[in-house]
Amino acid sequence: MKRFVFLTGVLALSVAASVPARADYALLRWTDGTCRIWWQASANPWGAGWAKVAVAPDFAAASAAFDAAVRAGTCK
Repeated sequence: MKRFVFLTGVLALSVAASVPARADYALLRWTDGTCRIWWQASANPWGAGWAKVAVAPDFAAASAAFDAAVRAGTCK
């Protein structure tokens, strides 16, 4: 029985380790014009006064979207 429990644990751990982690990023703009990179695109901040400007699959793409929004005048 101990071997069965051990093998089940090893199998569960290997399945969990084989699933790739996914962390989407979002670029949020507040009403005063400031923008911030939000670390999880599906989780929204509390309250009102913000809008999603862009969604990116990784931080580098979110940073590039932030730079482009600042150049375009969308963000401060």
